[in-house]
Amino acid sequence: MSYIGTRRKPRLQKKSFRRFQVAGILCCILGMSAISAYTQISKPCVEESLTQPSRDVAWKESQIQQYLLKRIPPLPTPATSAGWSAEEERVRKHILNDIVYHGWPREWVDAAPKFEEVGIIESNRGYRIRKLRFEVVPGFYSTALLYEPSKITGRIPAILNLLGHEPEGIDVEYEQKRCINFAKRGIIALDLEFLGFGELTNPENAHDFASQLNLVGSNALGIFYLSMRRGLDYLSNLREVDTTRIGVTGLSGGGWQTVILSALDPRVAVEVEVAGIGSRESNLTHPVDTDEIEEDAPDLMQDQDYPELIALRAPRPTMVIHNGLDSCCFRAPLVKPYLYDNVKPFFRLYEATDEFGWGENLDPGTHNYQLENRERAYRFFSAHFKLPVLDGEIFSDDEIRTPQDLAIGVPADNLTFVTLARRLAQRIRREPVPKDNAVRQVWAKAQREKLESVVRYEPVSMIRSLPLDNGKGFDFRTLSYRFDFSNELSANGILFRESAAPENAPPTIVLNDKGYKAAGDVVAEHVDRGEQVLALDLFFNDDQFPNRVSWELLADSSGARPLGLEAAQLVAVANWLRTSTGQPVQVETNGVRNQLIAMTAAAIAPDEFSAVVSRNAITTLSYLIDKPVPFRSAPELYCLDLYRYFDIDTLEALAAPGKISTVNTLR
Repeated sequence: MSYIGTRRKPRLQKKSFRRFQVAGILCCILGMSAISAYTQISKPCVEESLTQPSRDVAWKESQIQQYLLKRIPPLPTPATSAGWSAEEERVRKHILNDIVYHGWPREWVDAAPKFEEVGIIESNRGYRIRKLRFEVVPGFYSTALLYEPSKITGRIPAILNLLGHEPEGIDVEYEQKRCINFAKRGIIALDLEFLGFGELTNPENAHDFASQLNLVGSNALGIFYLSMRRGLDYLSNLREVDTTRIGVTGLSGGGWQTVILSALDPRVAVEVEVAGIGSRESNLTHPVDTDEIEEDAPDLMQDQDYPELIALRAPRPTMVIHNGLDSCCFRAPLVKPYLYDNVKPFFRLYEATDEFGWGENLDPGTHNYQLENRERAYRFFSAHFKLPVLDGEIFSDDEIRTPQDLAIGVPADNLTFVTLARRLAQRIRREPVPKDNAVRQVWAKAQREKLESVVRYEPVSMIRSLPLDNGKGFDFRTLSYRFDFSNELSANGILFRESAAPENAPPTIVLNDKGYKAAGDVVAEHVDRGEQVLALDLFFNDDQFPNRVSWELLADSSGARPLGLEAAQLVAVANWLRTSTGQPVQVETNGVRNQLIAMTAAAIAPDEFSAVVSRNAITTLSYLIDKPVPFRSAPELYCLDLYRYFDIDTLEALAAPGKISTVNTLR
């Protein structure tokens, strides 16, 4: 039997077969029977110890909630309208240049809109529908429908209609009714497909796969923003459109798009958002309200919150509509204090309180853009476009068209989020690891600083190692701990030591992507060698943690990086274990998540680790794109810019002199 990272030979020879039979009796509930003396005789009892409940999940959720609440930036309190107007411009430039367009080729960002008309539907009801296909970025096409009045005199208003997570896409019934009504009232309506839905439905366009764009260094938010901005560009270039009267509206994910685009692009004169956003406070008390890659894009909420994005609209007409009994998210009574009450003072600076509207829907009150909400939107748009008041909806139920009628089509080889990420990855050029030792030391220092910046590494100290429980197997003892850190987050672990082993026995930290409950083999292996081993679950690596991925996304959006948070915890635990034993610490991982956490920790703090051994590991981060690996199975790894600047070989070089080795690499 071979042992990875063995510091001395197995001590199984000293155990008599009779003692092994005693162990079988002690662990009979696990069905252990007498077998070869070279078998891991501690394994059944170790596995039982690892499955004992030892953590307070509610406490963990409270910790991350409090951690993120403290990171919420306060709303500004401008004294004058002139002061706020100047701040609006600064914030827009910051969000666009530093966040939205982060890592995107400038020639793509600055490209003129490229729309192609592929068909016309004449309705004979006072409007026509033009079928459009357009380029979001080179090789990635989307679709749109343009509803326009049959007779147009002079320049008229236009409204960009943005879809949410509707499987039907732009064919959905309520969207057709709204666009038909706008066109019949003398307003051009552009209905834009939401990436990943309708004719863009593709497994590799599931929004989770947009995280691969983050990995290669292009903020996933950028592809969504460029898509909606192309629609605004198109409308602004139509000669029939009065560019001073362009509006935007949408429900749910379309409401989110509405807020983002309307806040960041001053061309949007009037906005009506429906059930698309909450505040950080409401999202942190209801984390399942927002668990989409684009809504919680890296750094989007680091320096501002959604209420501030609405405040960026002042004094331009803006309406916020939410549903009182929403079955999805962002219920009106829970978000109104943040999205409306706290934002009114910004409009008051301009004496524009009539330009800021609120609506609460109770009919039906669920997640909808049905009649009551549509009629609110008609009234608001018509009033601020200086049109006759649109009070009521023109009946159009018999004008709803089928998906076949409205089909547009995209190229067979149309890019997806995954293939776009691969294309962007081809642009990556990294400095090779220097061979000269002196040059390598200078390189390592710079690279280590860069890595800390990419994963937002902030060292933490261990405030306390709090014993929670203790136990005993037939030849080992256990102590269960909660490790509390200086950033008020925690980790859980169980320390195993053979009863006869000294307190300074060689220590190993064991990490498993399925949680330490799945680490019985490796833990027993070390216990049977007379060593001590800490089975550790870092903060997010807890399968009992409710809404874990939502919390990771919220952390990422706040400017933290889950990868950096967990690497800092691992460094602190390794330091505690090394200090208490006086021995160098080895780490053994199973799975790609903990492999990268351990390698990142070792690259940043190489003096804390003697070795990192990884099972079921990868040899390059490109595996995540080539496979591709689903985001929710390894969310820490989709860290903005990680693969842009680093790969496994880089991290190995930075971890020196610690030894990095892999077993059972994934292919």
